Amino acid sequence: MSSPDPARALKELAPQHDFFVGIDSDGCAFDTMEIKHKECFIPNIINHWDLQAVSKFAREAAEFVNLYSINRGVNRFPGLTMVFDLLAARPEVVRRGVTPPEVPALRAWIQRETRLGNPALQAEARKTGDPVLARALAWSEAVNRSIGEIVRGVPPFPFVRESLEELAPRA
Repeated sequence: MSSPDPARALKELAPQHDFFVGIDSDGCAFDTMEIKHKECFIPNIINHWDLQAVSKFAREAAEFVNLYSINRGVNRFPGLTMVFDLLAARPEVVRRGVTPPEVPALRAWIQRETRLGNPALQAEARKTGDPVLARALAWSEAVNRSIGEIVRGVPPFPFVRESLEELAPRA
């Protein structure tokens, strides 16, 4: 049984204006990227991937990838592998004798999967029994739980409402 196509509504959208403007709420309308990554994603990366001995460097790498680089907003799974790659290249991490997780099954899944989300990862983890995929799923589910517990009361950026009102007649 396949899951419904999340893009279906957009594919079937009948144009009513000359322009379409798509706004992702996360980081575009709401200032939630910092709190989600710093308080939810990163602590779970450190915990679920046993990076306590290099937590400072893991935090720096994850903040860079997900908040301060051209990759800002990348899907969580490729972002995770980017963090591992940056850690592997850090001399400080190497000197501490820490080898970031090698996640070939996750990398392969990212390359072939078109829906990089928990449902697809859960199906692949069940199908293959791969422990790395199961670990990635456990991490991702823990991130979601943390977001549900921690991220609340974040108002939209200033002028979001006014910007949407200005766009509405043309897009």
